[in-house]
Amino acid sequence: MKKLLFIITFLLISNSIWASFIYVPMSYDNQKNHLKAYGIVYYSLENGLKAKWLLNYDGGAFLIENNDAVEKECKIRGVSYQVISDSKAALILEEISSPSQNMEAVTLEKAPKIAVYSPKNKAPWDDAVTMVLTFAEIPFDVIYDEDVLDDKLLLYEWLHLHHEDFTGQYGRFYGAFRAAPWYIQQKKDAEALATKLGFNKVSESKAAVSKKIRDFVVGGGFMFAMCSATDSFDIALAADGVDIAEAMFDGDASEPNYQSKIDFNKTFAFKDFELIKNPTTYEFSSIDMTRKRKISKTSDYFSLKEYSAKWDQVPTMLTQNHTQLVKGFMGQTTSFDSNTVKSTVLVMGENKTNGEARYIHGTKGKGMFTFYGGHDPEDYTHRVGDPKTELDLHPTSPGYRLILNNVLFPAAKKKKQKT
Repeated sequence: MKKLLFIITFLLISNSIWASFIYVPMSYDNQKNHLKAYGIVYYSLENGLKAKWLLNYDGGAFLIENNDAVEKECKIRGVSYQVISDSKAALILEEISSPSQNMEAVTLEKAPKIAVYSPKNKAPWDDAVTMVLTFAEIPFDVIYDEDVLDDKLLLYEWLHLHHEDFTGQYGRFYGAFRAAPWYIQQKKDAEALATKLGFNKVSESKAAVSKKIRDFVVGGGFMFAMCSATDSFDIALAADGVDIAEAMFDGDASEPNYQSKIDFNKTFAFKDFELIKNPTTYEFSSIDMTRKRKISKTSDYFSLKEYSAKWDQVPTMLTQNHTQLVKGFMGQTTSFDSNTVKSTVLVMGENKTNGEARYIHGTKGKGMFTFYGGHDPEDYTHRVGDPKTELDLHPTSPGYRLILNNVLFPAAKKKKQKT
């Protein structure tokens, strides 16, 4: 009998030290492929496994229910990981739960279904988000105007806006590229699609699409946008029913005094901006800091703000990184003039010296949005026709991590935000 009790006790003790979690570190020193690590977490959730996001712990590490398939994927994808015991996991969670620590363990419940709003003929390297989703092996669907107007957004939890011009001015490329074959073809394609959808102008079709996307967010969706999709989206909402496009864009002149008819109450993030009337100018409005910047490439960085992990989980998730200082990068819309950002919007990344916001977040109705200035975090001055960024060369990119934070955070069980 004593021998039997000894064996049972031994088995119970042995079982308690068996590894039962996969720990994925995310600090600079401990993770060799930060970007693919997000793909591992998404893969785990997609396959019904439990996971926790350890905010402000080891660079924003992940704790995943132990599974042979996940461990195999970590090895295949080159993601640093450890298999740890129940007791080790309990010690980590105990440390995180201490009131003295600005840390929190957030339960990740379900992999969000992802849509990327983009023309179907765009190459993956035209957009940093599609590029990093592909690199991280996170599945997504490409949708465009027809799908949005057919209410296909209802099938998704997360939407990314490609570097689109929602004002119907073809990216304001007229000044530099109006004679380029690709510009002429894109204009023809956009006009043909607008006609097919029953609109007289591209600006009218884009306005309708913008309002559908707005309704998606208001109804509880998560929206992420970069570069020109950020300010052009807000401008399109503010200028609803107002003709701000010149004749070379829509065949007739803009209406008189259109600036005075802009309604800032309709925007998500921006206020008090002046539209740029010269159609040969690349920028849309005074929101964009590209032409106003006085900063060299070598000193172009922005800092991430720190939030209370226990109370403000959403911005804490969105700013998880292995560095608080992130390299800047240019784009059609590089960054946002701080004076044009609404007071209700969180500025999570900024360059105070230059007076610019780089990374902002807010709520609209039941949903949330994040705007991220710039085109490609690892290509400082990405230009039309430049080769694509090879993310194999940048697997630990802090700038790209910010994108993937946004992809993953809708999976989290959230507490009410206090900030």
